Amino acid sequence: MAGLRTRHRQQVADEALVRSLFEEHGKAMLAYATRLLGDRAAAEDVVQEALVRAWRHPDSLVNGKGSVRGWLLTVVRNLVTDKVRARAARPAEVAETPSTVAVDRDHADRVVDTMVVMAALDNLSPEHREVLEHVYLHGRSVGETAEALGIPPGTVKSRSYYGLRALREHFQPQRFGAGVA
Repeated sequence: MAGLRTRHRQQVADEALVRSLFEEHGKAMLAYATRLLGDRAAAEDVVQEALVRAWRHPDSLVNGKGSVRGWLLTVVRNLVTDKVRARAARPAEVAETPSTVAVDRDHADRVVDTMVVMAALDNLSPEHREVLEHVYLHGRSVGETAEALGIPPGTVKSRSYYGLRALREHFQPQRFGAGVA
């Protein structure tokens, strides 16, 4: 029975310790974790875990090596570091943050851009299109393109110039005359 009372007293003392730590240092811990993570919900989880660690290791709080707040903020920083490392170790398919949504939008934009450019290339003469495909899509040099197409390098340069000029004109917005709103 005495062991049960002792355990109960210890549990009450532990709860009081965690409550007082949270009341005194919780705002600072949450602000720090939020700044490091950029996500308040994740920061709240980190603060909760830091308080659990403080509860599990109360001797670390009173060992005389620095301040309690310093120890708690170090625990928060270590937890954030672990969280970031774990996130980085996951496969790329795991979408977890708004930044991964931005990556998906970038991919969609690249697909649309490619479709628009391919449609514009269809409007060029076959000779201009062929040169631009070799030089820009396949990354070949003027010499390599000339050799592959069996034409002089000067012709490759000329067709590239006029092909790009035609594409530029295709993508320029319609110009309206003066006085038209």
